[in-house]
Amino acid sequence: MATGAIRGSRIGSGPMGEAERGEAAPRQRIQYFCANDHETSLMFSIEAEVPESWDCPRCGLPASVDAENRPTAKKTEPYKTHLAYVKERRSEEEAKQILDEALDLLRTRRKSGDLIF
Repeated sequence: MATGAIRGSRIGSGPMGEAERGEAAPRQRIQYFCANDHETSLMFSIEAEVPESWDCPRCGLPASVDAENRPTAKKTEPYKTHLAYVKERRSEEEAKQILDEALDLLRTRRKSGDLIF
């Protein structure tokens, strides 16, 4: 097996300092706190606008920069079926009337032989 000085390295790798790359942008470390007592530390540029809230990478709850006033979880509505949405829009009387009209139309088509599927 041949051994070489550059084994395991790639082009451009090596001891590059700030002299070759230029100076790093000034940064600030911001701490975010969620309701489950998770603490997230993120780096932002000094010039960047820091967001008020950030989603916690551990639990997904919203986190804020204020450790004393942590945001609560957003309330999510349970999944609604199509029937649930229809029942919100129509009363029982309206539903019965629409069903009766549809059944009458179907019965008249059956009598005349004009079934359309």
